[in-house]
Amino acid sequence: MNFVNFANIHTFTAGFRTVYHKGEIFINYNILFMKKIISLFLAATAFACTQEQSVDVTVTNPSAIDRSKEVTEISMDAIAKLNGESFIISDNNGTQVPYQITYDKKIIFPVDVNANSSVTYKIKPGTPEAFATVACGKFYPERVDDIAWENDRIAFRTYGPALQATGEQAFGYDIWTKYNTTEPVVEARYEGELNPDMKAKIAELGKTDPKAAQELYRSVSYHVDHGNGLDCYKVGPTLGGGTTALMAGDTIVYPYCYATQEILDNGPLRFTVKLVYNPLKVKENDNIIETRILSLDAGSQLNKITLTFANLNEATPLVTGIVLHEPSTDYQADAANGYIAYADPEDPTNGQIYIGAVFPEKLSDAKAVNFSDAEKKQRGADGHVLAYATYAPGNEYTYYTGAGWSKWGFKNSAEWFKYIQDFAQKVKQPLQVTVK
Repeated sequence: MNFVNFANIHTFTAGFRTVYHKGEIFINYNILFMKKIISLFLAATAFACTQEQSVDVTVTNPSAIDRSKEVTEISMDAIAKLNGESFIISDNNGTQVPYQITYDKKIIFPVDVNANSSVTYKIKPGTPEAFATVACGKFYPERVDDIAWENDRIAFRTYGPALQATGEQAFGYDIWTKYNTTEPVVEARYEGELNPDMKAKIAELGKTDPKAAQELYRSVSYHVDHGNGLDCYKVGPTLGGGTTALMAGDTIVYPYCYATQEILDNGPLRFTVKLVYNPLKVKENDNIIETRILSLDAGSQLNKITLTFANLNEATPLVTGIVLHEPSTDYQADAANGYIAYADPEDPTNGQIYIGAVFPEKLSDAKAVNFSDAEKKQRGADGHVLAYATYAPGNEYTYYTGAGWSKWGFKNSAEWFKYIQDFAQKVKQPLQVTVK
């Protein structure tokens, strides 16, 4: 090994470098030192960048109820440090979870958090897996402007201007049951019901063999269960499955079909639609414009609905109603705990539909109200279970409404009532989200 004899070394100054020379050997100590510093700096920077290129989201469940597959949300601003890169979300086992970026710039994803516990999810750059669409919907102009939507549990429908133009009265939300699959089914149901070639074939067959024509119709109709559910709920001129309406004194001002619609989110985890209604008249005010933002998340039986009423100049009572299709005591109406729930009459073939609504804001009352004999005849029903509140002009009114079915998830009304009670408790104790 050769050693440098510093006693025989001449020192030279070149710019701000100090160079030591002996024979043909050059040792640039400053350059070596600076290279080492730069190398360490780059390594530290890379490490710091790696650390910064992830976001921890801690979700805390403050309630005594386990929260399974509950969709939570954070703002897109929370991941600004990722600089717009594509990203993945993973649980504490490193397994990717599906997510969606919503129209209002939220990141939503399902979480599992045990009672009184916390779980941390990590968001970092990466290419996410392809996840199945669970919550979705569509505008159906071919079916008098229906809007129908669904998730892995249940499906719903609301009616549009083309139906109103026919004179048919359908004020409330419709409910479509679903089972045996978590995949979307509504589109296929409409295709079967509305297929023009099949409709022509049924019409032609009806001229010679009405019974055969009826059987052919039943083979494609969404009013018949073909193995994944059906439309067997009756709405009519009522509030149906949890519609809200303003009141003039003791009279419900039934909203008719929507005037305009805009689908804002369409899966994979949330469907959202904005509905604007024609002017309503309450007392002497004939220019009240209702707007609804309605969304359904994967895994939930209930829609979230946010209402505003433009041009309303005074606090006005409103009700949310579930139609009673026959006299029944199989319902719950609890103003103190903020919910109403009802078991529709059981059908020997199609089972039993359960309906419920939950209210974050204080209710003034909750009770069943029967129609008069004249109203029963007019509306084809016996009354409503009603939840009463007051709308303050300029504010939003938010609540949740939806349904379940005895053939999938709920064996009886007691199980449904428990679901609604738990949902009300979850609304009062929402998941707490912290981002680091």
